[in-house]
Amino acid sequence: MCISPPTYLTWAILSTLTGIFLLFHLWKFDRFKCLRWNHGPYSGAFKRVMTYTYLITIPLLMIYSIGMTVISYKMGYIDLPGYGLMPLPAELWPAQYRRMYFPFNLIFSIAWAFEIITHLEELCFWLFLVHSGSVQQDWFRSIYFRVWSVGSIAAIVYMPVITIVTRSNPITNIAATFVAGSTSDLLLNLNTLTVLFKFPRFLRELKSEGVDMSTIVRLTTFHELNYIRVICRFIFAIPLLILGADGLTTTLRVNMSLFASEFLSFLGGIGCMVSAGLTLVVFFPRSVTTEVKAKEATREKPLKHNASYRSSVRSDSDSYFGPTTPPPAVKSMAVELAREPSFIKASTLADPEAQLKPVPFQTFAPNRRLDSGQTVEGGVRAVSLTEGNLARHNYQSTNVHPFVHNFTSPIDLMHGDSYQGIASYARRYVS
Repeated sequence: MCISPPTYLTWAILSTLTGIFLLFHLWKFDRFKCLRWNHGPYSGAFKRVMTYTYLITIPLLMIYSIGMTVISYKMGYIDLPGYGLMPLPAELWPAQYRRMYFPFNLIFSIAWAFEIITHLEELCFWLFLVHSGSVQQDWFRSIYFRVWSVGSIAAIVYMPVITIVTRSNPITNIAATFVAGSTSDLLLNLNTLTVLFKFPRFLRELKSEGVDMSTIVRLTTFHELNYIRVICRFIFAIPLLILGADGLTTTLRVNMSLFASEFLSFLGGIGCMVSAGLTLVVFFPRSVTTEVKAKEATREKPLKHNASYRSSVRSDSDSYFGPTTPPPAVKSMAVELAREPSFIKASTLADPEAQLKPVPFQTFAPNRRLDSGQTVEGGVRAVSLTEGNLARHNYQSTNVHPFVHNFTSPIDLMHGDSYQGIASYARRYVS
């Protein structure tokens, strides 16, 4: 099984671009704060494991592809009778380069094991979310979390072990790694299809339960991204499974065809890197609205500082009214506002930003006389329809699992069994 230098070069370029996108996205996401060991009150061990296993995958792929690109181009091609120019087999490499073949394959198998852990967690999470209902089941005590735990331990053990056991034969070494990893990915992809088929019905049930539209939009976005990612993962797993299965045979029909081997390897690399990039978007979803607001708030700070400085150095003529006595114009305005049926708080006059905050208002219902002669008395009713109150109302009144209302990412989960703990997280999120 001989992988050509252009194949390794393609993998190196794609992995490097994915690494650049990783840095750019995490910088825009939270300025790399998510990489801290203890970031936020809900950054438990589970989230740290999922964050680091995924983020380490891309650098490992870069090390493998770039290293093998350098070696393969140094080794070049050989003219095999009956086949033409073919990449020089690893068995014929000089000893100094042949010794590097196994370490690079071991790095690749570890990266693939981390990738399996990531995909298995997503599959278990979506199955948990679709089947959890309103029972407020704890993720960390569910059967899905146990499946992920056992499967993750198995993946991080058997992938490197297979690479280590088969290291004596370079062709068998990479072929066995391809078969082990692609078989696991293929099984995960087939099971993920069941989630994709059930998810539209799950979204319809959420709409019927009155879940707020922002949550529906987030879940719909992730559902569409998962469609693309599953397709890319099939493009990644199937070609490498074909190459690996052919490499374990004695004929090597596919691998001895330069076009077939390069074509399948190119497909595998494209599927792998596109899937990795989309996983980054799913795990660390950016909010452009929040980013723009934060940027605008940063720009307004100097303006506020200058405004406060100018107000502190007013002319002596403005101090005529004294420190506690307002000017006549302001005093008359306050009197008029007190007479009018207005519900603007006095604090909003001093704080312009307070006018932008949602303020509860009151509505009046007059007395009505029905045709039967009965009188229906009206009254004054306070109404507060802020987004936070609406989300809390939906959170407490719908038959939907609490994870749905505060869903942001498949790894953004929190510990604890109590309803109060989840409710406090939801209040922090919607505020």
